[in-house]
Amino acid sequence: MPKALTGDNAREVHYDFEATGAAEAVDRLETLDLIRGIAVLGILAINISGFAGPAVGSASPGFALHASNADEWGYAFGFLLFEGKMRALFAMLFGAGIALYCERMDAAGRDGDVLQVRRLAWLMLLGQLHYLLLWWGDILFVYATCGIAVLFVRRQRSAVLLGLAGGIAFTAAIINLTATLPLLRAEEAVRLGVATLAERHEVADRLAQYREAAQAQATLYHAGFWNIAAAKLRDDPFWLVSMTLHAWSEVIPLMLVGLVLQRMGLAQGAVPRRTLAIFGTVTAGAGLALTLIALGWAWPRHFPPIAMYVLLGKGLMPAHFVTALGYGALMLAAAPALLRTAAGRRLVACGQMAFSNYIGTSLLMGALFFGWGFALYGKVGAAEQWLFVLLGWSIMLAWSAPFLRRYRRGPLELVWRSLVEKRLLPNRRALSI
Repeated sequence: MPKALTGDNAREVHYDFEATGAAEAVDRLETLDLIRGIAVLGILAINISGFAGPAVGSASPGFALHASNADEWGYAFGFLLFEGKMRALFAMLFGAGIALYCERMDAAGRDGDVLQVRRLAWLMLLGQLHYLLLWWGDILFVYATCGIAVLFVRRQRSAVLLGLAGGIAFTAAIINLTATLPLLRAEEAVRLGVATLAERHEVADRLAQYREAAQAQATLYHAGFWNIAAAKLRDDPFWLVSMTLHAWSEVIPLMLVGLVLQRMGLAQGAVPRRTLAIFGTVTAGAGLALTLIALGWAWPRHFPPIAMYVLLGKGLMPAHFVTALGYGALMLAAAPALLRTAAGRRLVACGQMAFSNYIGTSLLMGALFFGWGFALYGKVGAAEQWLFVLLGWSIMLAWSAPFLRRYRRGPLELVWRSLVEKRLLPNRRALSI
């Protein structure tokens, strides 16, 4: 679940290049901010099921709640267009952001790697606070940890980076398939009524674990704010480490691809828009076709949870990557026209404040779904969840541009930058543009 929240350094580079008159650098970074803005909106479409609860609902909408036909349609829509694709897009943007930041610092005579490690270390801490205080699905910690690993190889040739990315992803997919195939077969055999006694017990035990977890989550997230935070700290303080160990083999390859794409100058206009549009149409179409095949298998079976967890993990990783690559190419092709529109400017602002918007979304959705707010946890089906997505999108698009017209960067982007630079937070006058 993921996010490439590099809007702060991108905006900072924007002003540095603007001061030297390099207009093409401004356009490049605004293009990345535009894509990041679309991605931060899209990620909410997937994270909403985690906020609405229970967690197993993210994989199988009818497992914990009795899903209606409308709920299955709502879930299928998100599964086809957003699930995994936004996570992949964010990871690639994060890799590109690492390259941009290091290049700028190195060009300024500073040690880009050291500063980036400091930057990512603070992001890890902020991610841990996000997990404890707001939401279990934090990905700041995961991305920061994987980003530090990427720094060790970022200077390698592009062919080496792509080979490393492909090798990690392929190996992880094979290991995952080998480990989970027997249980997948057992789940399908139970559905068909041909399972052995051992298979029935194995599947029943796994489904019981899901139900137990869903019940525990319902109890926890109907509690008060500090009770939820204390329970996380007491019962699962290393949850984000577990998430990192599970996700690194997907996240690091995607970051490496993003780093290589940044080297290629895709956001700088190195590839003609027509070529980008054709490439994006073909790749996004291919990825969506693969996802549609999986959907065509899962939907008639009402999204069997064991199989869905495998698909959402490593099973559809190739489809997610290809679709995200296509989405990114199409956004790059459309960027010059979009940047001249009011909607495009709002998306750019949303991307420049991606960190603040990401955390702000957790605060808003926590207030709506958890016990310290309106306590809607476990009561909203997949179809109705889209209303909350639209609410979140509206707020992000509404507040980002006006805020940046008054201040140079978003509130959390400012905090992050101040921590990295070891500066006291500037006064209000210094913030203003």
